[in-house]
Order: sequence, then structure tokens, then C-alpha cells
Amino acid sequence: MDYPNAQPFGVLPNGESVELLTLRCGRLSCELLTYGGALRSLTVPDRDGRPVDVLLGLERLEDYLLQDKFLGALVGRYANRIAKGRFTLNGQEYRLQTNDGENHLHGGPTGFDKQVWTLEALTESTATLSLHSPDGQEGYPGDLDVRVNYRLTEEGLELDYWAESSRDTLCNLTNHAYFNLSGHQSGPVTAQGIQIYAQSYTPTDAGSIPTGEVAPVAGTPMDLRSGRAIGEKVDEDFPQLTMAGGYDHNYVLDGPAGVLRPAARAWSAHTGIAMEVLTTQPGIQFYSGNYLDGCPAGKGGAPYAKRWGFCLETQTFPDAPNRPQFPTALLPKGAVYRQTTVYRFARLP
Repeated sequence: MDYPNAQPFGVLPNGESVELLTLRCGRLSCELLTYGGALRSLTVPDRDGRPVDVLLGLERLEDYLLQDKFLGALVGRYANRIAKGRFTLNGQEYRLQTNDGENHLHGGPTGFDKQVWTLEALTESTATLSLHSPDGQEGYPGDLDVRVNYRLTEEGLELDYWAESSRDTLCNLTNHAYFNLSGHQSGPVTAQGIQIYAQSYTPTDAGSIPTGEVAPVAGTPMDLRSGRAIGEKVDEDFPQLTMAGGYDHNYVLDGPAGVLRPAARAWSAHTGIAMEVLTTQPGIQFYSGNYLDGCPAGKGGAPYAKRWGFCLETQTFPDAPNRPQFPTALLPKGAVYRQTTVYRFARLP
């Protein structure tokens, strides 16, 4: 079916076509790609009503193939890291493809971010994409069918995730959008504010694998409960920050998982744009864009570099399959995986 808000965006080396989808609702608009389900732009009004594109994105499909930053993409089967690419399920050890040193990151070298999703439905303000991941892909058990619905409202963007597997498997899906609330081309986000509703976080080792501890944020630079500038303590001499080059940590969100609740808030005093993130997930990965260097030039030739964007990736905890004390990432055969994340925008007073 031909849709007026779908247009060609390029062709992969294997001949698969990629489409660019445009959603609109009120004064908001959003672009996404069938390649990796990637969010390419999200335009919202600033304090004076002028449109601002607050998402990092690229001009050409070729640039998406070159980049290794997961720019705007849907990631799975497992968002974040699994130590040494191994886990045991029902007494059997599974070995996954490794793509982050000895570890498995964001679903592996050909994860969901590097596949073309099927466009199931498209309206002026909604899009539904689906993907079939066969048994054994990247080492995971079970045929996994996934659907993600994108819904643009007058307040923001809602993502609803659904998945079902033919065997017991792991499932942990997220979106890797990079936000810059001063505008995607405006430079580093260090002056922008961040607040995360979490009393604790999961410290990591030098390879960004959780140690298994759930540590309080109180009294450390990891404490973002009251809100402060991203750059205020990002380079502080604190082992968790120095090892990761800044913030790149999973926060244990307040409130019960499975219930849509506020997780984080960010804002730009420059544009007056504020964003609230709500989710049903137990955790959120705050990444301060420490390794954006080497990214291809962005839309309009914007020279994306270190800390030009930040991520708030809603998720189950990293390495949960190897940490029984963490919330489970098990998706039993026949059970339905459902998660929701909302990005809601407002103007600063």
C-alpha cells in the first residue's frame, strides 16, 4: 500500500528498500526509518513557538550503515550488555555474538538496529513496525516476533513494544534516541538539565558490566534526583564516571515496574523545551554521549561530536540473565512482552 507520508530513503547493499515515515500531530512532527526502526527527527515548539528538532539523525542511509552509535535505533533482542556473551536458560548455556570487546551489546553485530522492519500500518500520527527474529539469530533461542507502535500526540511521542516467542528466551527492547533539547545542531548538551527519579543505580566494572551491586546514589555524583546540568559533575574524579568517560549507567527507577510512571526529566534553558520520560520498565540507562566522536555528519551537515546528545534508554537491567537478583528479562514461551515509553514535552515556565 502506498502512503502519502512514506517515501524512499535508500536501498541496502542486499537490495532491500528503506522508507522514511513522517508523523504529524498538532505542532509536533517526527521522522522514522524502517531501517532499524530508527527515530530520525522529532520537532517540537520552543518557548516562542518556533520549531526545534531535538533528535540527532543522519542525512543518508549510507551514513546509518557507517555509524556505530545506534543512532535513534530500536535495539534488541537485548538492550545493553550481557557479560562475555553468555547466559544459562533452563540448564542450557547459550553463547551470543560479541561486539563490545568480550561482551554482547544491544543484540549483537546484526541486532534489530541493523535490520529492515516491516511497515504494518501507517496513519498521519501513528506507525506500526514489525520484525521476525528467527530461532538462533545472534545465538538467542526461539522465534521472536516483535511489534513496535509509534504514536505522536500533541504532547509528545509514545512507543509501545510487543513481543512473543516460540521458546523461552530473553527480551529487553529499547530505543537509542539521542536528544539535544537546544536543537540537534546546537553543540554539546552539558548545559542542559537532567533529573532521574531513582534512589539507586547499578555500578559497573571497567567493561561497563554491572558488578551485581545496587548502590545508593546519595552522596555521589550519580545522584540526579534533584536535577542539575549534565556537565556539572560528568567529569568528576569518581571511579564510575572516569571508567565510563561520563554517565553511562543504569538507574533503578522509583515505583513499581509494569506501571507507567515518571522516570526522568530533561530541559534546555536556551530553548525553554522540557522533556519528561515515562516508562513501565524497571530501569533507565542515562548516557551522556561520551563517545559520539567519529559519528558521520548529521542532518544539515551538523558535526556531531562528544556530548552533542544524551540518551535515556528505558530497559531491564544490563546483564540481568547472569544476575538473579536483578529483575528478570525472561520471556517464557507463549507469554507476551509489553512495555511502554513516553517522551512528553512542555515549555519551561
